[in-house]
Amino acid sequence: MVRRLVVEADGGSRGNPGPAGYGAVVRDAGTGLVLAERADYLGVVSNNVAEYSGLVAGLRAALAIDPAARLEVRMDSQLVIEQMRGTWRIKHEDMRRLADEVRSLVDPATVVWTWVPRAQNAAADRLANLAMDQKTAIVTDAGAPDVDPAGAGVAAAEPARAPRPSGAGVRFDEEQPVTVVLVRHGETTMTVSRGYSGSGEPGPPLNDHGVRQAHAAADLVDRIGRDVWGDIQYPSEVIASPMVRTQQTGRIIGERLGLPVRTDAVFQEANFGEWQGLTAEEIEERWPGQLEPWHTKADVRPPGGESIAEVGERVRRGLDELRAAGGDRTVVVVSHAVSIRAALGVTMGAQPSSWSQLRVAPASVSIIRLFTDRRDEIAVAGAPSEGWSTRG
Repeated sequence: MVRRLVVEADGGSRGNPGPAGYGAVVRDAGTGLVLAERADYLGVVSNNVAEYSGLVAGLRAALAIDPAARLEVRMDSQLVIEQMRGTWRIKHEDMRRLADEVRSLVDPATVVWTWVPRAQNAAADRLANLAMDQKTAIVTDAGAPDVDPAGAGVAAAEPARAPRPSGAGVRFDEEQPVTVVLVRHGETTMTVSRGYSGSGEPGPPLNDHGVRQAHAAADLVDRIGRDVWGDIQYPSEVIASPMVRTQQTGRIIGERLGLPVRTDAVFQEANFGEWQGLTAEEIEERWPGQLEPWHTKADVRPPGGESIAEVGERVRRGLDELRAAGGDRTVVVVSHAVSIRAALGVTMGAQPSSWSQLRVAPASVSIIRLFTDRRDEIAVAGAPSEGWSTRG
């Protein structure tokens, strides 16, 4: 019987071009068992050259295991996959050279070329990042010692997670939390008008600037676990509030990560009741003296709406569900200003009356890490966009 092997390959460049590396994993197609791993630091090259380099290394490792095996290549680079299928032209000279090297190893027509979402190529991605971090080669084979091409010992086959960075909370165990990446939706017309846009109605949608902001946020989230926040797992799940603006933002992020989007109303915006759609000035005119206490006192409700404390309890339930589902993973939650403030406030144990002091810009990214012992932490993130609002 002809043996079937799967080659998973990836490459990355921190700057494109910039410091680059590749990673490749060879698995038995039937069992999924890892048979070989390859990774190396390439110096300064482009992202695509690094991806092709990973492909070449993975094919060489697979052929060393069984030259007659039937091969499937899985990569999250649609460019490389389509070029090796012959459907896209190869224009760059360095990529043509590497593609020729691939053809010298295998007949592309005999290989199954499969594009996979980035989240499904995590093993090769981790190896590529480890090679870039350590600037070293990794060569491991099932049942063989870990050696580099020169014969020196190198890191173990399973890449180690990056160490806890400077500034991280002090812990005395090896527990890995569930990381929650909180992303506020992009700008809408209500963001611009500074109206209170809550969960009482599904709209409005993102405006053109908001769509661009959402794409910028997606680019930032896609770097998590790669070249920013290296001690955090690459995202494996995307959740969005049911509002139109969060669903749009979530889809943009999901497409960038190659992940579906799950809807969960627990992360929807506060219900502003009769204040829905009104500006602060209009609310103050109709309900004098009630708006400021809603922001600064936990139990004040808009007519027909939610108090800040109630939003916090709802969001806390959602975070506890994510915590209970297990750690060592990263979940992206696309939500709203008040709800994200509540998530941050709950995580750091702050009183609801102080949550309004947290600024949450459109398409901004905030990171919380939830441990089973509730000694949680917040990782300072950022906003990839311009403009901000305190509501919606």
